Amino acid sequence: MLAEIITIGDEILIGQIVDTNSVFISKELNKIGVQVYQITSIQDERSHILQALLDASKRVDIVIVTGGLGPTKDDITKQTFCEFLDDKLVEDPKVLQHVKELYKKHTKTTLLPESLFQALLPSKATILFNEFGTAPGMWMEKDNTVFVSLPGVPYEMKNLISTKVIPRLIKKFEFPFIYHKTLLTFGMGESEIVKIIHKWENLLPETIKLAYLPSFGRVRLRLSSKGKNKEEVINGVDFQMDTLRNLLKDISIGYEDETTLIQKIAEKFIEKKQTLSLAESCTGGAIAEQITAQSGVSAFFKGSIVSYATEIKSTVLGVEKELIKNHTVVSKEVAEAMAFQSAKIFNTDYAISTTGIAGPTKAIPMMRWGQFLLLLQVLQVFMQRNLALENQGIE
Repeated sequence: MLAEIITIGDEILIGQIVDTNSVFISKELNKIGVQVYQITSIQDERSHILQALLDASKRVDIVIVTGGLGPTKDDITKQTFCEFLDDKLVEDPKVLQHVKELYKKHTKTTLLPESLFQALLPSKATILFNEFGTAPGMWMEKDNTVFVSLPGVPYEMKNLISTKVIPRLIKKFEFPFIYHKTLLTFGMGESEIVKIIHKWENLLPETIKLAYLPSFGRVRLRLSSKGKNKEEVINGVDFQMDTLRNLLKDISIGYEDETTLIQKIAEKFIEKKQTLSLAESCTGGAIAEQITAQSGVSAFFKGSIVSYATEIKSTVLGVEKELIKNHTVVSKEVAEAMAFQSAKIFNTDYAISTTGIAGPTKAIPMMRWGQFLLLLQVLQVFMQRNLALENQGIE
């Protein structure tokens, strides 16, 4: 069973907003066994919408459209659907009453005629009542293809997908069971991983697909399968995943949606009753922020000194001025001294420091990484060391 998502609105095409609706819809469809074949973003323009609907109907069984349902002149989705379905707009009394009640409850302005347009809907549509907004969802069918039109406001769309659309799809169609499981690995590149698992990968059953999802410092490995028998699908993927994790035991930390790198590190520190402190310069406290976002970290994390200015490295951290003068702040020697002083000040078993050039006015400008990537860079060494010791039976 295939689906296509069509988002309508110039605000997406010009980069004014990010299309989070398609991400949510894709995940919800996948849960019930619907594969999203294509995601398309188009303008609020009649011919463009008509062509997109026509093209999608030739490719997929389900078309979900978001956006273009407002009361303003540029919102033409309903009229275009009428043209596509050879239909006309008619007033829905329940929606009309709902619009009036919303205006009375939430605004002090006079109800404008344009707002009453929200109650005009295609006569062939099944109305998906929207408790949270004035634009209802619409369920329509043509030539064995289901068309669902939803408001673009995320919280309105999400409620309609969860409470109206998904239940109707389950009732109408018989879907296969789709199962994904993703292994998280850190510290090894995709090409090196391939060398380790290529024999296993070549022996994978045709029903199970492997996807490599690389990013900076990490690779996610996703196994996917689908079928009518839920238990067989899950058991097949889990068996192969156990084998994969055993092959990559030195770099794997767990499964996506079950754990994160920070959580895994926290578990190790707490389990071994060891402590951590930081001395951050160019990262400006980003690592500490990521660690303290997790609950329970006070059991091992003692604190961080953000020595962003050069003089703070000496006056607060206690790094010798002569060391900084001889090696500069961006050096291995100063980084080591910062970590040593942090461990001394906080009395911790481990200390991590970061130093570098972070500003565009310096001679050697350096872009800041995202917070997660910064955390990954400085903590993956600790993770790898402990996993290696654990695998060797060393406490």
